[in-house]
Amino acid sequence: MAGDPILLTTNARRYKAFFYCNSVAFVASLVAIVLVQTDILVRHHVLEAAMILDLFGLIGAYAAGSCRDVKTSIYAIALAGAVLVYVVIHIVFFTLDHEDKKDDDKANQLLEKRRKRLLLFAILAATITYQAGLTPPGGFLLQDDKLGHHAGDPVLLFNYPLRYKVFFYCNSVSFMLSISLTILLVNHNLYRPAIRSNALFVCMVVGLLCLMVAYAAGSTQHLKTSIYIFLLVGAALLVAAGLLLVFLLKKNDSDSAAQHTEQNQEMKEKKEVEENKEERKKHERRKYLMLLGILVASVAYQAGLKPPGGAWQSSENGYEAGDPVMHDNRRPRYLIFFYSNSFSFMASIVVIMMLLPHWLPNKNKEEWEKWSLRVMNWTILLDLFTLLVSYAAGSNRQWKTSVYVVALIFAVLVYFAIHMTLSCTVCRPKSPQSSSEV
Repeated sequence: MAGDPILLTTNARRYKAFFYCNSVAFVASLVAIVLVQTDILVRHHVLEAAMILDLFGLIGAYAAGSCRDVKTSIYAIALAGAVLVYVVIHIVFFTLDHEDKKDDDKANQLLEKRRKRLLLFAILAATITYQAGLTPPGGFLLQDDKLGHHAGDPVLLFNYPLRYKVFFYCNSVSFMLSISLTILLVNHNLYRPAIRSNALFVCMVVGLLCLMVAYAAGSTQHLKTSIYIFLLVGAALLVAAGLLLVFLLKKNDSDSAAQHTEQNQEMKEKKEVEENKEERKKHERRKYLMLLGILVASVAYQAGLKPPGGAWQSSENGYEAGDPVMHDNRRPRYLIFFYSNSFSFMASIVVIMMLLPHWLPNKNKEEWEKWSLRVMNWTILLDLFTLLVSYAAGSNRQWKTSVYVVALIFAVLVYFAIHMTLSCTVCRPKSPQSSSEV
């Protein structure tokens, strides 16, 4: 019947496995959200058990719904086990000579910040890779054909099997890494040694690299274009390095002489308070930069794999099934959308990688961290601008409408300028003379 899932007709057992695993994950997450306000459940780790059930449900749903044969489903599930085994081996190997020490408050706070940052990455990867795995680029066949292809199978699998396998396994590795990270970050005894030994950061970098490869393989059907996408990563790194160099040169010009005077105890305490405030500000900036990077990466990844206008469903009239319709009908507009969206995605991944806490040199680490945050801030601004360009190019089919979309930016900026001017005028502080008269 029209409206019924194709997979239910072609492979009922696989569809039921996907449906019930996905439903268990959804219901478990809703129950956890409702019960999170009950203290007794939190103390007895009931919510952690619900979350683990939720994550295992997602693994089962992904393994059943992202492929069509049992062997590939087993491979997908085995990826999660391989990640957990690697983390355990990494922890054991890198903590052989570790001596137990009592953590002070500052170390615990730093550990908790890293844990939150890793959770944000896991949320990013799990969200976008789960959807991309279940609805791969190029869409699905709507009916059986004479070549032995079945309805519900991915179009890309038959037209470009090697490219599809690269996309599928890179996307699956990123998904299973994010799920395994979340499982580890739930347990207090597991995530502490895993973070200290940098095992989770290795998983994070591998997951981000797999996201890049999956995007390059799934967003285009041409090898040359995939190479161009990786060149965009180099362009984003060059932009970040150039901004960092400009900021450092400005800093060296502005610092005329260093102060070498001795400070008394009172000044030292004041300096410590200021350093704590500065550290909190840096943490807040890292947090909102991570959130912005996650926002841009998630929307750009989905848009790259599911371009505007959809994809051809069959190979006829000189068109290849799975290729974007917009690429053939409006090639200049599609290229603007594609490269702007790709740069936005790659730049956001670069920013997330730069937020790793251990990449900065130990010498003058505070100064490097201060200026690197400025670089990431400007990179995010450029990231958002290219996202806007891709939206203007892909959301409509007429140049006049695209110009109107860009003009909306200036209209919004003018509105903010007028609002700030009025606010400053109304809230202007009274002069000392007028206040004395009152």
